[in-house]
Amino acid sequence: MRLLIALLLPWLVFFTIGRPWSGLLCLILQLTLIGWIPAAIWAVYALNQYQTDKKIAAALGDKR
Repeated sequence: MRLLIALLLPWLVFFTIGRPWSGLLCLILQLTLIGWIPAAIWAVYALNQYQTDKKIAAALGDKR
């Protein structure tokens, strides 16, 4: 579901993963029609990193 949001509303993904400043920057980028594609790519990349971090934390037992 978040992947679909990342493609349609990239800025919203950053708010769902707890990165509001990146979300605001992404929203500014998305306001231009040309910036929509880089914003979507950035959101998908950030979502992938977030999921990877969660998997690593789960594997380590969240010892941090």
